[in-house]
Amino acid sequence: MLNFIQVLFDAAALGSLYALVALAIGLVFGIMRLINFAQGDYLTIGAYSLVVPTASVTPPLLFGALPWPLMVAAVLATCMIAALLTERIAFRPLRNANPATLLISSFAVSYFLQHALMLVHTGRPKSVAIGASLAQAIDIFGVRIPGLQLVTMITTVTLLIGFVILLKKTAIGIQMRAAAENFQMARLLGVKANKVIAFGFALSGFLAGTVSLLLVAQTGTLDIRMGIMPVIYAFFATVIGGMGSLAGAALGGFLVGVASVLLQAYLPPDLRPFRDAGVFALVILILLAYPKGLIPSSASRERV
Repeated sequence: MLNFIQVLFDAAALGSLYALVALAIGLVFGIMRLINFAQGDYLTIGAYSLVVPTASVTPPLLFGALPWPLMVAAVLATCMIAALLTERIAFRPLRNANPATLLISSFAVSYFLQHALMLVHTGRPKSVAIGASLAQAIDIFGVRIPGLQLVTMITTVTLLIGFVILLKKTAIGIQMRAAAENFQMARLLGVKANKVIAFGFALSGFLAGTVSLLLVAQTGTLDIRMGIMPVIYAFFATVIGGMGSLAGAALGGFLVGVASVLLQAYLPPDLRPFRDAGVFALVILILLAYPKGLIPSSASRERV
C-alpha cells in the first residue's frame, strides 16, 4: 500500500510538469490557433541558461551560481524573452497565414532554436546540480516524499490558481478570454491583438522557465532535445483535454503524466520499454469516447 502511495506521488509530480507544459501550449493555441512546438525549446533555453557555454560535461554555472531568487528570476526572464522574440520575428509576420503555414513555421523555429543552442553549447549532454537542498525526503505517514516533488506539485497548484485569477479578475485576462472565444469580435470591441498575443507568449515563456527549473532539479542533466518529449506529451494532453480549453489542457497533462508513471511502475519488465505506446493508446481511447476532448472549448475556428 505504501509503495502504491509512493507511486501516486511520483505520478502526480510528473503529471504536474506535463500540466504546466500543456497549459502553455493551450494558452497560445486558444488565442492564435497555433500549436507552438517551439515551447520545448524555450524550456531547453531556460535550462541551458544555468551554465556557461562550454564543451565540458560539467560546465561552470552561470545563472545557476546566483542566489536562488535571482536564479529563478533570470531563467524565467530568459524564457520569456525567447518566447517574445520568436513571436515578434517568426509568428507575427505570418499571423494571417493559414494554419498549416503556422504549424510548419513552429517546427522551423523549433529546429532553428535547437541548432542555435547546439552551436553555442555543443550537442554534448551536460550535468548540473541545482536544488540539492530539495532532494531530501519528507516522511508523511510512513511515505517518504522527495521535497522536490512536493515543490513541483505546490508550484503547479499555485500557478493554476494564479492563472484562474489572472484570466477572470484582470483586464488583460478578460481580453485573452475574449480573444480565445472570438478574436475578430474582440478586436472590433477594442482588444489589441499585438498586446494580447505577446502577453500570451510571455506567459508561455514563464511556464517554460518554471518547468525547466523543476526538470533540471529533478534530473540534473542538460540535453539539447530535453524539451521534445514534454512537448509531445503536452500536445497529446492538450488534444484530449480539449483544444482551446486551458482547464482541459491542464487536466490532460496531469492525466498523461499519471498514466506514464503508473505504466512504468506496473507493466511487466518486458513491456516497460513500450510504455509510451500504452500512453498513446490511452489517448486514442479517450478521443474515441470524447472526440472534442474532456473539456471542449466553444471557441470557433476563425482566427486573427
